[in-house]
Amino acid sequence: GLGEKADRVVFSTHCQNDLGLSTANSIAGAAHGARQIECTINGIGERAGNAALEEVVMALALKGPTHFGAKGPCGEGPDLRTGIDPVHITPTSNMVKEYTGMAVQPHKAIVGANAFQHESGIHQDGMIKNKQTYEIMTPESIGLMRGDQQSGAGIVLGKHSGRNAVSTRLNELGYELDDDKLQAIFIRFKEVAERKKGGLDDDDLEALVADEVYSAQAMWRLERVQVTTGSGVVPTATVALTGPDGVERQGVAMGTGPVDAAYKAIDALTSVKVHLETYSMESVNAGIEAMATTKVVVNPVDSATSLHSSGYTTSRKFSGSGSDTDVVVSSARAYVAAVNKLIRWNMRRAAAEQVEAQEA
Repeated sequence: GLGEKADRVVFSTHCQNDLGLSTANSIAGAAHGARQIECTINGIGERAGNAALEEVVMALALKGPTHFGAKGPCGEGPDLRTGIDPVHITPTSNMVKEYTGMAVQPHKAIVGANAFQHESGIHQDGMIKNKQTYEIMTPESIGLMRGDQQSGAGIVLGKHSGRNAVSTRLNELGYELDDDKLQAIFIRFKEVAERKKGGLDDDDLEALVADEVYSAQAMWRLERVQVTTGSGVVPTATVALTGPDGVERQGVAMGTGPVDAAYKAIDALTSVKVHLETYSMESVNAGIEAMATTKVVVNPVDSATSLHSSGYTTSRKFSGSGSDTDVVVSSARAYVAAVNKLIRWNMRRAAAEQVEAQEA
């Protein structure tokens, strides 16, 4: 029977979150002998999602020595731990969020935007006196630097800041970038800093990183966008894009609003026909001069499909995000990023079909 061979078997847990108990059930399974926990970043998955990797990792990191193993409910066995370095949790969560276009709810444990925010008076008083009063872990332990809108070296990042200052702060925030990516971010930093008074804080910088680093390799690059809109005026957008051949092209279109007009101009320039499935925008931080981050999801008019692991085909969707102090520019950057992903996917599919045809 299985009992005789159990010591040679690695038992695993695979828990869905339909009742909000996926993390608890996964850890309970580990406490009773399972040595493999199947989980996902940010808890993404079918229906209500799967057990969240970040929750499992931090629960074992913080409670493994005291609540599992010899001191746990079973009273025996080794202390449970993982081989994951928690300092990579926040950057990985952000990367998955940007690539999938799936936002993380603000109150999500560990990686939610509010996970380390304290608003009520009694909480703030406790935090001032001792951070351990309300924080079982530090944000720094999961790779989230508790910024004070300054570099750790005391440098305020603004329009006069140089590349070295930006590079230093990005390193402090946990980003290791090659020269090309750093240069792209620095160019965008200077563009935004010229228009944003008071300098850029950590959230602004991370929005620029997401905009430049996590987007697909550009086939089309947004150069300029100008709109005319208002009451009694037909919204009109003029858009300039640099194409794959390095030639800059301009397009003009009208729409129901400035963003719609800009999107129609981009459609005309790229000759890509898509349906805009979702569009969302959020402020990176507070204030009238705050940066805006736009997220869009598109699918092609000539529906692209892919084979799902369960054996059925699904319609492909492509997400994009963009950030800027101008909401129209932010929206246009997000749309171009999504279109670039679609073009890249079409190119890979065409190349694969060509190889298959040659082998047939």
